[in-house]
Amino acid sequence: MPPALGDDDFLLSGETARALFHGVAEPAPVVDFHTHLSAADIAGDRRYETLTDLWLADDHYKWRAMRLAGVDEHLVTGDADPWERFRAWAATVARLVGNPLQVWTHLELRRVFGIDLALTSDTAAEVWEEANRQLPRWSARKLLAHFRVTIVATTDDPGDDLVPHGRLREETGPTSLRMVPTWRPDSAHRLLGDPPAWNAWVDRLEASTGVTVKDLASLLDALGRSHARFASAGSRASDHGLECLPDQPPDTALADSTVRRLRWRGRQGEPASAGECRALEVEVVSLAARLAHAGDAVQQLHLGARRDISPRLLGAVGADAGADAVGDERQGPGLARFLATNEARGQLPRTVLYNLNPADNAVFASMAGSFSRAGVPSLVQWGPPWWFNDHEQGMRRHLRDLAQIGQLAGFVGMVADSRSFLSMSRHELFRRVLCDVIGRDVEGGRVPADLQGLSAIVRGICVDNAISYFGFVPPAP
Repeated sequence: MPPALGDDDFLLSGETARALFHGVAEPAPVVDFHTHLSAADIAGDRRYETLTDLWLADDHYKWRAMRLAGVDEHLVTGDADPWERFRAWAATVARLVGNPLQVWTHLELRRVFGIDLALTSDTAAEVWEEANRQLPRWSARKLLAHFRVTIVATTDDPGDDLVPHGRLREETGPTSLRMVPTWRPDSAHRLLGDPPAWNAWVDRLEASTGVTVKDLASLLDALGRSHARFASAGSRASDHGLECLPDQPPDTALADSTVRRLRWRGRQGEPASAGECRALEVEVVSLAARLAHAGDAVQQLHLGARRDISPRLLGAVGADAGADAVGDERQGPGLARFLATNEARGQLPRTVLYNLNPADNAVFASMAGSFSRAGVPSLVQWGPPWWFNDHEQGMRRHLRDLAQIGQLAGFVGMVADSRSFLSMSRHELFRRVLCDVIGRDVEGGRVPADLQGLSAIVRGICVDNAISYFGFVPPAP
């Protein structure tokens, strides 16, 4: 019989896969270069009152699944009793056959709490009582240590004060967990459709940088100063979420007039048009590329998400609440223009590309392989399988496409991309799939049976490539 979910050899189909996983991947530390974990929770080593607080409070993956099961919103994101919310989630899990949420749920229960029960309506009370009994001994940092996380990157707004990052460095010194911020300036263009919200964001940026923003030049100056502050706090990357990169040259005059108009009109201004939004997107993302290149840092581009498409949920719950979809915009033209323009200027930084639409896999893998720099393996990376692709089959498809179109050995590996500390189990799932993909090729005669060389590649993908590529300073052993 094949091993059950969570058993030692789960997903490992042969001797080579088992040797690579148990000998190399399983004991390796985790470097997670893209999460949405709370820096304040990590620095404060937060403890959780109930399993609902730890598992359901911020996880829009689970919210989405519960809504699909017909669960009322007050049990999803509302103020319902924690037990009632958990019970609604337990009933949902039993419906998720074939969905990665069911796999993750059982891995998380087993790896953290030692609970082997399948979570259903019938077992909900037993799981709830046992997990909550153990919960006092777990905290944010203890969970990260349990999953062997040594470097974790948070995602932060340019106006954030980064106090939690400084507090953690002062408290733990160089020999413990290293937490680094990631500079994400999306609000500079994402909020243009809501002038009051955009102006409030700019006010916050002004306060954090001391720069008065009245036009494009001063906005970019403020963003540049923010980026420098992040770098001094240990940041090694920026991050950007766009439906697609605009396939158009810069229109500095339009971007400038947009900033001037919105700052002058303030709350009374008309929302920016689509053309104005694109013009400012080009300016902000191009600035980030120049800053990353100058600082020998990394630019991450998350492309293809169509966000907040349900007006009802956006009004009732707010943004980023689980009403997002895979976009079908053309990604190739704008991406090629962006990368080529920066290369022609001598300013192409190390760049990680994430696509949400799996139909774009070959586009992204081949695009990444078209740019190089001597001495920098995989200068432009096709990054980890993201969001709707971070399930077993998405990972297998991703690794196959990367190996056949690009170069697997230079891959920077997996990220959790999560707001839940329990979600670090996704690294285990990825590592099992990685070792199985390689192991199957060895035992099928498609890859030489060089266990030593393959072990080095697996170790690189799990840990070393990300440290080298991002320039992270790892904690002392």
